[in-house]
Order: sequence, then C-alpha cells, then structure tokens
Amino acid sequence: MPLVRIDVNQGRSPEELARLSRAIHDAILQEYGIPDRDYFHILTEHPQGHIIAQDAGLGFERSSGVVMIQIFTQGGRSQVAKSSLFEALAANLAEVGVAGEDVFVGYVENTAGDWSFGFGRSQYVTGELAVPAK
Repeated sequence: MPLVRIDVNQGRSPEELARLSRAIHDAILQEYGIPDRDYFHILTEHPQGHIIAQDAGLGFERSSGVVMIQIFTQGGRSQVAKSSLFEALAANLAEVGVAGEDVFVGYVENTAGDWSFGFGRSQYVTGELAVPAK
C-alpha cells in the first residue's frame, strides 16, 4: 500500500490532475499488483517557482510541467522491481502529456509497523490487515 505524494506547479485543470494521479496509480497497480483500492495520493499544486528541480548534472532541462513523485511503501522489493516501476511511471505519464525529463521520483521504504490506517492502530501489526506480499 504505497502512499504517494505528487507535487506539481499550478496551471493544470482538475481533469489533468486526475489523469496524472490515475496514471501513477495504474503504474503501481501494474508493477506491484496491489489492490485498486490501495489508492492513497496527496496531490499538491505550488505557485510557479516554488518547485526547483534541476537535472542533477545529467544534462537536460526540466519544464514547468515537472511532476515530483514521492512513494512511501514497505521495504523488500528488489531494485529490478523498483526500476520497472520507474519505467512504468514515465511511460504512463507520457501518455498524459508529461515529458520524461519532467518525471522525478523519490522512493522511501519503511516497515509494516510504520502504518496506521485509522483508529490509532497499526493494522498490519494487529492483524486487521494482512501484510502485503512483496
């Protein structure tokens, strides 16, 4: 069950934002086989100039259409699986008009005990939710 934070510059329509979110979710579904209802996205729009995303020395320029994605999920997936997810994210976002150089992903892993889905309980620890298979 990934928690996904998506940061973009202001200027996209509500429909475009919904397509971005769904493209990201569909990539995660495709690559990790999670249930469709494990859909937890926080989409934040920022005024122009509030997202700074340079190329880290790779030799390309990003546009104001940059999409910054942070994925918080349980650890245990291989680097091959993560790399496959990164490729699927770029491919899905390209289908909704986001250029490859404008896709930035930060991937953060944690453990089952680091999640609470409500009521102040860690449902993976209490057994209310099964710990997802890797």
